[in-house]
Amino acid sequence: MRTHVVDHPLVAHKLTTLRDERTDSPTFRSLTDELVTLLAYEATRDVRVEPVDIVTPVSPTTGIRLATPKPLVVPILRAGLGMLDGMMRLLPTAEVGFLGMVRNEETLEASTYAERLPEDLSGRQCYVLDPMLATGGTLAAAIRFLTDRGADHITAICLLAAPEGCARLEQELEGLDVPVTVVTAAMDEKLNEKGYIVPGLGDAGDRLYGLAH
Repeated sequence: MRTHVVDHPLVAHKLTTLRDERTDSPTFRSLTDELVTLLAYEATRDVRVEPVDIVTPVSPTTGIRLATPKPLVVPILRAGLGMLDGMMRLLPTAEVGFLGMVRNEETLEASTYAERLPEDLSGRQCYVLDPMLATGGTLAAAIRFLTDRGADHITAICLLAAPEGCARLEQELEGLDVPVTVVTAAMDEKLNEKGYIVPGLGDAGDRLYGLAH
């Protein structure tokens, strides 16, 4: 597993405002949208492409286009939905699937409660959207779900990550013969006793939508 922390002043600037408890939900959503597009730029460096012949107003030439099958973008419900627009702005021709996962706040284990995905993901490149890589259980379960259906290349895009979550993700995916990359805006200090990232930004779902669970 590879972890890539995007080191860019605009990313840090937007993330600082996201962290601020005074930031309201509309501003939080807008900034998340912008931040995800910046992260997606880094996350799609390995997107699969194929050559295509075109004719410009001046001469014929060869360029590239996204390869078939198209990439699959998978937001983890509910908070991952807040990242979808920012991702699709960069990959408008990608397909979208949905995966609903919930974390038990006592055991911190993740379980699937809903999914809208192709049964066969053989040869598919998947981009998983999950704002917080905290304990790592939800993301590990999501990645296993996708690879069990045949996905052969996974990139997870997270606003924030914690060292404990990355360590658990690596441990749970040990032996998985599929390349996995985590792209995040920051690697925070730690998790607290409730499994929240410190300093973090709070509950991403609540801050995006302004409602408690």
